[in-house]
Amino acid sequence: MTLDEFRTVFRIQYPSVALYAAKLLHDDDVEDVVQDVFVELWRRREQITEETHVRAFLFRAVYTHALNVLKHRSVINRYSKEYLCIEKKRLAYYNPASDTTAKHVENKELGRLIEEAIEELPDKRRQIFVMGYVHGISNKEIAEMMQISIRTVEVHIYKALKYLRVRLGYLTSLLLFFCLQ
Repeated sequence: MTLDEFRTVFRIQYPSVALYAAKLLHDDDVEDVVQDVFVELWRRREQITEETHVRAFLFRAVYTHALNVLKHRSVINRYSKEYLCIEKKRLAYYNPASDTTAKHVENKELGRLIEEAIEELPDKRRQIFVMGYVHGISNKEIAEMMQISIRTVEVHIYKALKYLRVRLGYLTSLLLFFCLQ
């Protein structure tokens, strides 16, 4: 195939080959595929001699190139989805709010401060508070065990909570701040 014959084939076949490629692909890829096919035809010009073979070669080559483009696009889309998933996990991992080690240390420190504040309570008040809030014993049961009135138990618990709120006020504010985030 001479250069003039190639130019003739190009002018005649280009519209139909481009239309066929447009049916298979998006507009962005059509031009590239058609150009690649004609470049391939030029490279194989010595092997393809008959005009009917040229037309068959062009359409078969467009089909093959279009499949390759579609496969490539599929791989890129899958890669993009996987990349986004990995990136999302990476951001979640490095998010300071999800740092379990820091939360564990903060919780341990807060627990220690609460225990210290409870230890500062007067003996009887501390005992009643621990029985009620730590061990979950009801006010009535505490009153029976300590042989005091239920009202006395309630007063001790009220005063213990009031003291702890004042003593741990800034910590409670911090705790509420972090819990609300």
